[in-house]
Amino acid sequence: MSIPASFRRVLEASDPNWTEGLSPELVIVYGDHRRKFLECYTIEAIDEVDAKIDAMPRGAMERKMLQRLFHGQSHPTNVDETGRLVLPAKLRQKIGLEGEAFFIANGDTFQIWNPETYEAEEVAKTEEWLDELPEDFDPLSFLDGATLEG
Repeated sequence: MSIPASFRRVLEASDPNWTEGLSPELVIVYGDHRRKFLECYTIEAIDEVDAKIDAMPRGAMERKMLQRLFHGQSHPTNVDETGRLVLPAKLRQKIGLEGEAFFIANGDTFQIWNPETYEAEEVAKTEEWLDELPEDFDPLSFLDGATLEG
């Protein structure tokens, strides 16, 4: 499948080993059985997750669970020279992907969805959530008081 150019630029910028002419690397995390999408992490993002897991106490159940999800149920890969990503059959089957894919950016990660699943589940959840808010509610108000990490 072809990765949108804007996503490829983020992957390139977040891969410390990438230089012009090389393919950017990423890690696809697929382990959470409740999720119906694939979460694609930039190298910097997965390194940050790995560092946080490594900082947890050895033997802690939370650490073991996160290690299984992020180390044991992930697929390191790269975007090929044509800007495409080859998904193994196991990952396509996990999300029921047969034809087109839907991509949604999420900062330093992006998700790959079956378009029908995204429409049925995520769009419906968002609409339901928005319907609970007052008619004149401005979602940008959530940003009030937010601080930037530096």
